[in-house]
Amino acid sequence: MTSAQNETAIQRSNNVPAGGPQERHSWLVGRGLIPESPPQRILALATFVNMIGSGVFMVSAALFFTRVLGLPVAQVGLGMGIAAGVGMFAGVPVGHLADRRGPREVYLLMLVIQGIAMAALVFVHSFWLILVALCVGELARSAGGAARGPLVRGVGGADLTRYRAYLRSVANLAGSCAAVAAGFAVQLDTRPAYLILVLGNALSFAASAAIIATLPSLPPVPAPPKASRWAVLKDRGYVAVTALDAVMSVHHQVLLFALPLWIVGHTSAPRWLIGMAALINTAVVVLLQVRASRGVDDTVTAGRAMRRSGLAFLVGMAAIAATAGLPGWAAVIVIVVSIFIHTVGELWHTAGSLELRFSLAPAHAQGQYMGLFGVGTGLANVVAPSVLALLCISWGAPGWLLLGGVFVVVGLVTPIVVRWAERTRSPMEQPA
Repeated sequence: MTSAQNETAIQRSNNVPAGGPQERHSWLVGRGLIPESPPQRILALATFVNMIGSGVFMVSAALFFTRVLGLPVAQVGLGMGIAAGVGMFAGVPVGHLADRRGPREVYLLMLVIQGIAMAALVFVHSFWLILVALCVGELARSAGGAARGPLVRGVGGADLTRYRAYLRSVANLAGSCAAVAAGFAVQLDTRPAYLILVLGNALSFAASAAIIATLPSLPPVPAPPKASRWAVLKDRGYVAVTALDAVMSVHHQVLLFALPLWIVGHTSAPRWLIGMAALINTAVVVLLQVRASRGVDDTVTAGRAMRRSGLAFLVGMAAIAATAGLPGWAAVIVIVVSIFIHTVGELWHTAGSLELRFSLAPAHAQGQYMGLFGVGTGLANVVAPSVLALLCISWGAPGWLLLGGVFVVVGLVTPIVVRWAERTRSPMEQPA
C-alpha cells in the first residue's frame, strides 16, 4: 500500500474526509473544532495566542520576581495585590470608550500596552518601577477585557452562546499548553529561562494585536440621546447580579488554592494528585464547555444554570471535606470524583454568567457593562484566597460545607434577582 493510500485509510478510519482543504475545513467546522466565519476564527486564534503567553507568565511570575529580580516574597505579594486592585478600576471607563470608539481599536491598543508593560519588566530592577509596570499592565488587562466583550458579541453573531463557550475552551486549552511550557522553564530554573517566558508573554501580546488588526472594524452602536455616560453604575439590577456572580466566582480558586493545601495538610492522598486536579479540570472544560452551554441562551435559562452550579459546588465541596479521615487510595477516588463534580458546576456557572453579563447589558453600552462585571470577578480573585484559607483550611469540614451552602443560596437567589433586574430597568437600559 502506498503512503497516499495509507493516509486515505487513516482518514477514513477517523471519519476525516479524504478530499482537499475545502472538504477538511467543512469537516472541522461540522465537528465544532473551528468556528465557521473568518472573524470568529481570527478572534479565537488571538485568544489562544494571548492565553499561551499569559499562562506561562502566571505559572512562573512569582519565581521570576524572586529568583531573577531578587524581590522578597512579601514585596512580590504586595506588588501583585496592588496592581490587581488598581487594574479593576479601568474596566468601566475604558469599556465606555470602546462603546463609543469601537471595540476592536480599543482592544488592540490595550494589547499593545500590555506587551510594552510586560517587556519593561526585563529592564527595570527597583520595586517601584516594577510596581508601575505591573499596574500599567493590569490596567490594560482589565480595560482590554471590557473592550473585548462587545468585540466578542459583534463577532459571535447569531450563535453567540456557542461561540462564547468555544472561546473558553480555547482559553483553557491554551492554559494547559502554557503550563507545560512553563514547567520546562521552571525545571531549568535559570535566569535565561525565566526571561524567555516573560519576553514570550510580551511577544504574545504583540502577536495577538497583529491578529486582531486583521478583523474588520465594528461600528459603535448609537446611544439613546439621554443615555447616561455611566449607565451601568445606575443600573441597580445589573450591579446586584454582578455582586452575586462575584460571590459565586470565588469557586475558581477552590481547585487552584484550597484543594492543594487540603490535600497536603488534611488528607493521606499523594501530592501528585494536585497536578492531576488541574489536568482533570482543564480537560473537562475543554471537552464539555460548549455542550454545557447549549440551551443557555436567555436570562431564564442562565438563572437555572446558576442554580444548578451552586448545588454542584456544594456536592463537590462536601465530598472534599469527607476525605480528611479516609485512607490514601479512598481519598484519591473521592477527590477525583469531587473535582469532576466541581468542574461541572464551573461549566454551568460559566454558561449562566456569560449569558447574564451579555443579555442584561444594553447594546450601546456593552463595554462599560462588561467592565463592571470584570470588577466583580477581580474582587473575587482578591478575596478568595483569604476566604478559602479561613473557612476551608483553618476551619476544616464545617468551612467547606458552609461555603458550599453560600454557593447554593447564591444560585437560588440569582434567578429572582435577574427577574427583578429586568422589571426595574429603564427603557434606555433595555438589553440588546
